[in-house]
Amino acid sequence: MKNGQVAKALRDIGFLTEVEDAENAQFKSRAYYRAADSIEALEQDVAGVYEKGGINALLELPGIGKAIAAKIEEYLKTGRIRHLDELKEKIPIDIGQLGAIEGVGPKTLKAIYEKLKVTDMAGLEKAALEGRLKTVPGITARKEQDILKKIEFTKKNGGRSIIGEVWPLAKKIEARLKGLEGVRHAALAGSARRMKETIGDLDYIVCASEPENVMDFFVKMPEVEEVKSRGPAKAFVRLAGGIDCDLLAVPEESWGSALLYFTGNKEHNVELRRIAIARGLRLNEWGAFENNDRRVAGASEEEVYKALGLAWIAPEMRENAGEIDLAAKGRLPSLVEYGSLRGDLQVHSDNSDGTATMEEMALAAKEFGLDYIAITDHTKSLAMAGGLDEQELLDQAQKIAELNDRLDGIRVLSSAEVNIGKDGSLDIANNVLDKLDIVGAAIHSHFGLSMEEQTARLVNAAKNPSVDIIFHPTGRLINRREGYPVDIARLTDVAKDTNTALEIDAHYNRLDLKDEYVRMAVRKGVKLTIDSDAHHPVHYAFLQFGIGQARRGWATAADVLNTMPADRLLKALK
Repeated sequence: MKNGQVAKALRDIGFLTEVEDAENAQFKSRAYYRAADSIEALEQDVAGVYEKGGINALLELPGIGKAIAAKIEEYLKTGRIRHLDELKEKIPIDIGQLGAIEGVGPKTLKAIYEKLKVTDMAGLEKAALEGRLKTVPGITARKEQDILKKIEFTKKNGGRSIIGEVWPLAKKIEARLKGLEGVRHAALAGSARRMKETIGDLDYIVCASEPENVMDFFVKMPEVEEVKSRGPAKAFVRLAGGIDCDLLAVPEESWGSALLYFTGNKEHNVELRRIAIARGLRLNEWGAFENNDRRVAGASEEEVYKALGLAWIAPEMRENAGEIDLAAKGRLPSLVEYGSLRGDLQVHSDNSDGTATMEEMALAAKEFGLDYIAITDHTKSLAMAGGLDEQELLDQAQKIAELNDRLDGIRVLSSAEVNIGKDGSLDIANNVLDKLDIVGAAIHSHFGLSMEEQTARLVNAAKNPSVDIIFHPTGRLINRREGYPVDIARLTDVAKDTNTALEIDAHYNRLDLKDEYVRMAVRKGVKLTIDSDAHHPVHYAFLQFGIGQARRGWATAADVLNTMPADRLLKALK
């Protein structure tokens, strides 16, 4: 499938468009980003769409206009886009490296390139270390040091892929393996099965009557860029995009123990082996064995855990964070299930920075299986995102009421993503917010404040009687921004006292809250929401990553407000 390649080309155009003319190109670049999201989310191959229906079929895809459709057509025919080549010739920077550094935006990159001719991260780091960055207009000595810190963060976190970026391909490969003749079992293992926020590589386990045939198929997949090794029951390849991928074939009697072993994590497995030794057993990927090498378990994960005196532990919990003790006592929580959400409480429309109308977002949510959504467009201090003022919010609430009169099977709640100011105040008056069904509040600026100041902002918002949810509470962007410092213990205490929910933002770039913060909230009885932060109809698919994050934090359905029907949800709020 060429979806990923086409999407990358469109994103590169969008990024370089901003670098070339940062002042005037925001709307144009945003169109490329939206088109890239749309192509990347397609379940079918964009090349197949084009082959069947030509450019007219491309125009029917969400977010694809004539100019972008022509560029996609050019790429599918030639493997290149002339406009992208021209942009790269004008601005020959390494987009993958420099575009990954949070806070170094297109305008800054243009100024750095024009002044210093820096084209990659190494050159940027060298210029900062030598003190040359502060010679660029607009860059102070403080910003130079801040850029150095962000380069270090990017280098430290850049070796792993964000789960949402690899998930579609990971599951596609799993489905292919399951569908092969002679394959009895096939599963994705490793950190992806544990729904970790970032993935180092992909691991697959199969049980098949003819393992060599499976290996032949695996190494010849269209995404394989390099075959690093290949044996009769094991293969190791590198996929296009740079991610490594392993496949191991095991006999039926070792299926469960192998899946358990290669799911991990390492610390969880070490503790299981310690328990096995204490019980007079030897545990490895091939099974659990008594001292005389008689296999006593291995065919299923449940069988292995039972041999160790433990209940089966969900993959998302396997972090050696206390789950083994709970399994020994039979006290594991009943985790929130995939597909159990009734609504999505952070959804954006084209009234601010979304890509579709409120009705289109509602109908897409219905198709996705949801019963309700909250339209949470940005508010007035986020002018760049098309934020709404008080009157516009009230007008939108009226339109939502009219929309509900004609919709069937889906309900739309009036809401907003209200901006939290530097002092913790909101940019919309409470007498307006109280006319909405539900109110979320979030920080979008002043990320450099101290932990005390950032925590005070969030605490003030949580104490506001009109605020129901704190959206993406730490503001992190995975592999790009650590997030602002927050005293989560203090915030969760205030959230509990004020009946304010904390959000798990399911967008795979955020997955905010972290799993350990989710555990803290659950332990204190703080209510959570799991929301897609959808800016496009396809983004409802992100909810699965939010549920995975909630499960990693040991959350049950009772901990998550939007597992409730809408009427019960509204009664549970402030």
